[in-house]
Amino acid sequence: MSIYATKTSSEPTIEAGTYLARCISMISIGTVPVEYKGEIKLQDKVRISWELPTELKEFKEGEGKKPLTISKNYTLSMHPKSNLRKDLEGWRGKGFTDQEAERFDITVLLGKVCQLSIVHQPKKDGSGSYATINSIVTIPKGTTVPPQITPLFEFTYEDFDEGKFNSLPDFLKDEMKKSKEYKKHLNPSDTEITQEETIPEQKDDDLPF
Repeated sequence: MSIYATKTSSEPTIEAGTYLARCISMISIGTVPVEYKGEIKLQDKVRISWELPTELKEFKEGEGKKPLTISKNYTLSMHPKSNLRKDLEGWRGKGFTDQEAERFDITVLLGKVCQLSIVHQPKKDGSGSYATINSIVTIPKGTTVPPQITPLFEFTYEDFDEGKFNSLPDFLKDEMKKSKEYKKHLNPSDTEITQEETIPEQKDDDLPF
């Protein structure tokens, strides 16, 4: 299935710096209420995760080393000022045309490599700091990225997989349960949520996506 962007908690153990990364997870959170400037608005959200194949750690004795991962939530919007569009343009090393931005399937990012700039931000409660992605850019030419370690993971409401949903962390499931899409899954008689027909995309073989 596809996750389309339309025009209209990270790991604190990661040190600040620049890292090679690979997109390994794409989770549709759904249309959830978000407070913005004192008002509650509905926004369609997605959670994208990356592995850092050069940063390995043994999380559980006997299981061997695994790559650190980091995630970022985005509003599914390709508006010129959106965070998603800004990061994607840095990643591909080229801006989007108006036609490309009309409807972009972000699942093409799965398995694609990039370079992440990670910084530490203070927590709102003053209890410390957390690692977050500051920017995403294309990798320098000639750079070799280690092979993929983490299996790709994709979750959409179009093809709801109960096993995949139950495997998600509780905080993420709790957020997804607030979405219109999840409520629609539980009660199909609710107002139908549909997607538009796919708009053909322009391709450039020199770009990562």
